Amino acid sequence: MSEVGAERVKPYSEDGSKKEQVAQMFDNISVRYDLLNHLLSLNIDKLWRSKAVRLLRPYQPKAILDVATGTADFAIELRKLQPESIIGVDISAGMLEVGKQKIKKRTLDNLIRLELGDAENMPFPDDTFDAITVAFGVRNFENLKNGLKEIRRVLKPNYAVAVLEFSKPASFPWKQVYNFYFRFILPSIGKLVSKDSRAYTYLPESVNAFPEGQEFMDILKEVGYQNIRQYRLTFGIATIYLAEK
Repeated sequence: MSEVGAERVKPYSEDGSKKEQVAQMFDNISVRYDLLNHLLSLNIDKLWRSKAVRLLRPYQPKAILDVATGTADFAIELRKLQPESIIGVDISAGMLEVGKQKIKKRTLDNLIRLELGDAENMPFPDDTFDAITVAFGVRNFENLKNGLKEIRRVLKPNYAVAVLEFSKPASFPWKQVYNFYFRFILPSIGKLVSKDSRAYTYLPESVNAFPEGQEFMDILKEVGYQNIRQYRLTFGIATIYLAEK
């Protein structure tokens, strides 16, 4: 499906912008988000983030931006690159509050700063960051190309963005197992634990609508990135896209 199709998928109703609804959804589930995230992914998401960090290591980034940082899991993982500063931005105040508590608990306040912000309109000068990461966030952008252009704007030339996003397994039996899990198991557990009936129904809908693989790589190229690579993870359940400015 095209990026336009992905942009039409919203958490709630047709009324209101996707951006507003995504912020509301994550505010609603923020308290239970970490519990559900690790439960539903069987903690495999931690391995995926570690892989993304390893891919960024050759760039030796000193200033890092984590877009759609949520509860700051990726921002905290990025400290392994020994940067001088990490900034996380997200449109959900509820998610950021949980993230700030985690950072404070780990005494990482001097390294990681979280800010409320829109990925499609960030308050940073051009060519600011040595590395930018986005984990499970680009499919929530209201306008995918605008968000990717904005990320490229604040990235320094010859440095990289790492996008970690869900994808869809293509081979038997993982395709069938994945589809059953995403259609029936995940929404049921998500609804029970988060108390938001739509949040974990929106997840598989947004993943299904997202332009993955070569289609997403073509979009990255169209908005100006180069040296674009993809790394399929865990039978194709997720993919890391690495692209340079």
